[in-house]
Amino acid sequence: MTTLTARIEGIALWTRGLPTWGDAVAHARGGAMPGDAPTRPSPQLLAPNERRRAPETVAVALEVALAACQAAGRDPASLPSVFASTHGELGITDYMCRTLATEPRTISPTRFHNSVHNAAAGYWTIGAGAMAAATAISALHASFAQGLLEALAQLADGAPAVLLVGYDGASAGPLAGVTPSEGLLGGALVLARDPSGGRDPMTLAATLGDGDAPANDGPLARLAAGNAMATMLPLFDALAAGHASAVLDAGPGRVLQLSLVPAPATRTVTDESLHA
Repeated sequence: MTTLTARIEGIALWTRGLPTWGDAVAHARGGAMPGDAPTRPSPQLLAPNERRRAPETVAVALEVALAACQAAGRDPASLPSVFASTHGELGITDYMCRTLATEPRTISPTRFHNSVHNAAAGYWTIGAGAMAAATAISALHASFAQGLLEALAQLADGAPAVLLVGYDGASAGPLAGVTPSEGLLGGALVLARDPSGGRDPMTLAATLGDGDAPANDGPLARLAAGNAMATMLPLFDALAAGHASAVLDAGPGRVLQLSLVPAPATRTVTDESLHA
């Protein structure tokens, strides 16, 4: 089996109650919850009027994308990106279906352009001024794992670094019974071939194999269990807790086995240490 590797340079997470990766780590390690967490992300890449109009899924995707780039010390405009979402914007999809069935002439062009699956990727490239390729992926419960494989493949093909974003929002209307999802969740990683920044770079190795992903009972997974993108949380729980491995659902009968190795601690060489 082929194993693909990368260095994790930047990590970000946003869900209601935990608006930053630091908050997520504190919650995973001790159960802490910040007392003044916002109920909606406010992505600073967008102008104020666009920020207000953007769907929640776009807002959370851009929020974590920028935070991961900042943690990595990478220019957002320089990175190719992979955006993975199980369902896209189901609230707008429900609105469009209801409107087309009852008053089709009243459908909103603004809401229509936010309904496409690559809306978040499009907002990102505009807001960040990114001219590199942006990929939008949907693979039901395997969406994040397949997005991770795509990002790792781009690195193996020569990209110096890739931004990976996973996100999903709540279902609405009759679609909620078919494609259930609750709350709002976004996570992002900046993955690199050769690290150039980041606070605590870590090596990730991924191997695709046969099997079924085990149930994840980590603290982040419990907090956001109802969201369709919760299938990415075994990795984020492992990163937050300092665990050495995680398993992601990669599709029917397939799993993505992940191993995580922290970067070795750096040591300053001095004249005294040479003679120790």
